[in-house]
Amino acid sequence: MDRSAVTRPGERPPLSAALEAVLLVTDEPVPASTLAAVCEADIGEVEAQLDALARGYRDQDRGFELRLVAGGWRLYTRADCAGYVERFLLDGQSARLTQAALETLAVIAYRQPVTRSRVSAVRGVNVDGVVRTLQTRGLITEAGQAPGSAGTLYRTTPLFLERLGLRSLDELPPLAPLLPELSEFADLDDASLSR
Repeated sequence: MDRSAVTRPGERPPLSAALEAVLLVTDEPVPASTLAAVCEADIGEVEAQLDALARGYRDQDRGFELRLVAGGWRLYTRADCAGYVERFLLDGQSARLTQAALETLAVIAYRQPVTRSRVSAVRGVNVDGVVRTLQTRGLITEAGQAPGSAGTLYRTTPLFLERLGLRSLDELPPLAPLLPELSEFADLDDASLSR
């Protein structure tokens, strides 16, 4: 093991590690300027490190790649590996939902239509991966854009009702009082929630 690569307590991790950590949790391209601000680093250094990471992933023949698209950086599954990911997600249709997925689905069901950032605010954790899983399983779908923001709205699908044996959302049990009111988050816009 290369001891020089280990971060000691109190030390900052290498810039490449910080960039990877941020890129792993984003579901949309992130501009280098945003990454520089988050990582408290010079934008030129960040851009050089992003180029090096992208080249390194390619050279190492990884199952993912780092691409600059739409003015930002994002990790993507390599095209020749996409079939495996699809099979994993679709074959998992019969698998039970995780606790995180159930909680996220409950927030969406009771607060729909709702943005991902608001679901994250209610749950207190990043829900990007869970939302993608729920979409892949056909339990939620996009429902347009939130007024006054670029946030995508999500709602449950007829399959959700079918799986729960409900005719309509009106038949959901009265769980809503256990969830925080969205008005508690009204002063936060989607951009500030996604930071």
